[in-house]
Amino acid sequence: MRKIGSVVAMLAVLVGVVAASAGATHSWGGYHWARTANPFALKLGDNVDANWDSYLATTSSGWSQSTVLDTPVVPGLTSGRKCRATLGRVEVCNAAYGKNGWLGLAQIWLSSGHISQGVAKMNDTYFNLAKYNTPDEKNHVMCQEVGHTLGLDHTSTDGSSQGTCMDYSTSPSSTAPNAHDYEELGIIYSHLDGSTTVGAVAPGKGGKPFAEANPRNGKVYVDDMGNGVMRVTFVYWADEG
Repeated sequence: MRKIGSVVAMLAVLVGVVAASAGATHSWGGYHWARTANPFALKLGDNVDANWDSYLATTSSGWSQSTVLDTPVVPGLTSGRKCRATLGRVEVCNAAYGKNGWLGLAQIWLSSGHISQGVAKMNDTYFNLAKYNTPDEKNHVMCQEVGHTLGLDHTSTDGSSQGTCMDYSTSPSSTAPNAHDYEELGIIYSHLDGSTTVGAVAPGKGGKPFAEANPRNGKVYVDDMGNGVMRVTFVYWADEG
C-alpha cells in the first residue's frame, strides 16, 4: 500500500539547476525572496474554500511569528483547480487533484537565484478521506507547503517528529513552525538584496500549472519548459507493499 507523500517542485530561469541537500539545516538550496528590508510582507493568496480557510489563517499566523517576514492572507488571484502562480506572491489552493500519491505540493519559480513566485496546493482527493480529514493533518500539510515557498526544506523524511510542520511525522506536535524554523529563516534572510521580488514585480501571465508528478519519473526529474526555463521536480514517494 502506498503511503501518501509530498511533492515539491521549482521552476528556474537557469540551466542545470542541481538539487541541494538540506544537511544539518533545512534551507531549500539557499533560495529566498529578494527584498531590500526586513521584516517583509509576503502575501498568501487565498484560493481555498471554506473547509481550508481556518487552516490557512493558522499557517499565516504561525509563519508571521518570524522576525524577518510576515505572511498576510489576501484575496487569491487564481482558482483552486488552476492554481496559477502570480509574480511577487504565493497562491494557496485546494481542489481534488486526483489519486496521484501526494497530499500537498509546493512550487517556487526562480529568477537570478531568487524566488519570484510560488504556489502551495492541498489535494482534497485524499483530504476528503477520514484518515486525512483531521485538523492535525490539515495544519501540518498547509504549514509545510507554505514553508517550502519561504525557502525551507524538510527537517526529516523518516517519519520522526521534530516538533515542526516541516517534518514528515503525524505527531500532533508537528503542526506548526518551531524555534528552529524561525532561526533558519533568520539565517536565510540575514542579508539584504539590492532589489526585490516581493510584490508585483512585472506584468505577465504567471507560471504554468504543475504537470502532475508520476512515480515512473523517479524522485528527481527535470523538464525543459522552453525559453531558458527549467523545471526541477522533487517527489517523495513511499515504498509500495
